[in-house]
Amino acid sequence: MKVHHLNCGCMCPLGGALYDGFSKGLHAHLVCHCLLIETDRDGLVLVDTGFGRDDIRQPEQRLSGFFRLINNIQRREELTARSRIEALGFSAADVRHIILTHLDFDHAGGLTDFPDARIHLLQREIDTAQQRHSWLARERYRPGQWSGASGWVGYQPQGEKWYGFEAVTALQGLPPEILLVPLAGHTLGHAGIAISQPQGWLLHGGDAWFYRGEMHQQKPHCTPGLRFYQWMMAMDNGARRHNQQRLRELSGRYAQEITFFCSHDALELRALIAQSESE
Repeated sequence: MKVHHLNCGCMCPLGGALYDGFSKGLHAHLVCHCLLIETDRDGLVLVDTGFGRDDIRQPEQRLSGFFRLINNIQRREELTARSRIEALGFSAADVRHIILTHLDFDHAGGLTDFPDARIHLLQREIDTAQQRHSWLARERYRPGQWSGASGWVGYQPQGEKWYGFEAVTALQGLPPEILLVPLAGHTLGHAGIAISQPQGWLLHGGDAWFYRGEMHQQKPHCTPGLRFYQWMMAMDNGARRHNQQRLRELSGRYAQEITFFCSHDALELRALIAQSESE
């Protein structure tokens, strides 16, 4: 399987380096790190979708005004997953499967750009998004982004464990090298996506953590802006902190076997794109 690291969205909140740890100006630069996987028999697999074309063209109808404001979401259609995939020479119809870490607006906005794809995620995330039980849930979960999509497949945590974590090890129609790893906290049905490659595992951690300094460090750290954002967005902060600690321990113990990355760190994405292009 060949894995492409894609940026499928851009957010530039006020705060600069207090958010991303590197920007020189007033605004930070956050990405939407998605994966495109070329499989031998199952077509293309997209991991998360970032923002969709309709999000860019009609943000008032598709996206929360609150998050448009605080995240300063950039309207760049060339960064949508469909545009990035077409730039690689593929078509939307080639994407046969989409795997979601969760259904937040910046992870599921592109679902309607791939109407023929089957959508895989934890069943608890589907249930939570449908309930939209609080103001914040109604702002983050935007049914207009995905209510018209079909082909949903929801999973319960079951299968062999992955490095001590529960895992879904049999995704319908997908290669056995791709796993869903439940990582509740940011949302109740949040998951990481683990992908086995000859050189080791990739773990797309979604929003289980937000900053590169939170993994692989004896003294983990996070910028003030992202630390606050994680706290604000977490549906279960206790579960979030517990899973982060388990992942930190894993990243220290198996740094040579597993490549860890999250959804919004621009420097992390840049390094992984450079690494994949050199292989």
